[in-house]
Amino acid sequence: MGNNIHILNHPLLQHKLSILRDEHTGTNEFRKVVSEIASLMTYEATRDLPTRDVDVKTPVDMAHCKVLAGKKIAIVPILRAGLGMVDGVLEMLPTAKVGHIGLYRDPETLDPVEYYCKMPQDIAERDILIVDPMLATGGSASAAIDCMKNYGCKSIKMMNILAPPEGAYQQGASRCRCVCGFHGPVPERPRLHRPRPGRCWRPDLRYQVRERI
Repeated sequence: MGNNIHILNHPLLQHKLSILRDEHTGTNEFRKVVSEIASLMTYEATRDLPTRDVDVKTPVDMAHCKVLAGKKIAIVPILRAGLGMVDGVLEMLPTAKVGHIGLYRDPETLDPVEYYCKMPQDIAERDILIVDPMLATGGSASAAIDCMKNYGCKSIKMMNILAPPEGAYQQGASRCRCVCGFHGPVPERPRLHRPRPGRCWRPDLRYQVRERI
């Protein structure tokens, strides 16, 4: 689906995603599974982190090991749904700092509008993990990515638990590395169309995606 988009199809993730989508799943179990999925996705999202060699004294002898090197990491959830993924990511990256960005969709233009943004002071010096469970058209994701670029951030990744092809193409076109979980087969190229009544799909999404891919 593109060099910037990494689709996770691990059986364990697919199993947990099925639990999330089951209408019989209760609220407490839903929150727990979201956090578990976020932890598992973090494993893949951080696969390319640099390391350096160190010598560690074990109870038996010295051992040649590796530790993380390079920039520190910041987790940026898109409010409010993104908060559900933060604890799961922190389980894997306990030293990461957390920033927050709030976005809502204008009911007339359907454009994302920023209403809150709070970041660590050294955010520009960190690798960014933007988290949001559900990706729809990719408008809010693109706005969040642009916000981080305005802070001077160079390395930005986006983690979504569930994403349709339309939103993934829109998001991947924003030059951000994306880690997405899909449920079911993923087409090579999505068929974009006008939304059905009541859906918040941008009417100009077809042209935006064609121009930016």
